[in-house]
Amino acid sequence: MEKQRKNEEIAREDVYAAASDKKGIARLLEVILRRFRMGSYLFALAALYLIVLLAMGISATPGVWFFNFVSEQTAARIPVLHYFSMGFAIVFGYFLYGLSIIFVVPLFNFLMPFRIKPFRGSYFSLATVPWYFHNAFIYVVRYTFLEFFTPTPLNILFYKMMGMKIGRHAHINTTNISDAALIEIGDKVTIGGSATIFAHYASKGYLVVERVKIHDGATIGIKATVMGDTEIGKGVMIGPHEVVMPKTRIPDAKV
Repeated sequence: MEKQRKNEEIAREDVYAAASDKKGIARLLEVILRRFRMGSYLFALAALYLIVLLAMGISATPGVWFFNFVSEQTAARIPVLHYFSMGFAIVFGYFLYGLSIIFVVPLFNFLMPFRIKPFRGSYFSLATVPWYFHNAFIYVVRYTFLEFFTPTPLNILFYKMMGMKIGRHAHINTTNISDAALIEIGDKVTIGGSATIFAHYASKGYLVVERVKIHDGATIGIKATVMGDTEIGKGVMIGPHEVVMPKTRIPDAKV
């Protein structure tokens, strides 16, 4: 048995190797990705920044228009009124940006030619590309605006548009969510303030991306952490600051 286990370990994929077990064009792309890691990373980063800046620019357009409109309309007013109007226009324009980006980013995510899926493998593989882009889209909304609309129906709408399955009467009081398209929460689930939920983890050099499922009536306490490849049963209470480790399966709470 011990010998068999060692043979299985040896047979595992070398996550640092430049070779690929894929076929055709996918094989070529993955070999390039692994052989030229720094260049591939910078190329992906540049492409991501370009897409994100485009999404942010589109989202900022209504706010810029409103600021310009107010500035022109109040230019002939007394300075105090003009400056107050421009200050208000800046702040209001920022909120117009936030309302826009909540819808623009999911549209960009939908238009991507690839989708995030569960996988286990090297960080430098084709499967990581949709994972990388999907989370970057979530983070740009989280770090530029989403905190102002959490918890409200708008943050739930955003996560739904990003592919997260959310049941009726669910309450999400956190923005610390990654891999939204691989997370499912049931009816009347409560996610406490600053709780962290993500559908991935690292293991022995591998990146593992696997689904998270939280069943009806469960509660995730304040600043608790739920990691990838977990399932939390109906009515279960995860206490504040507790961590649900990968591969955990918690049965339904007893009535």
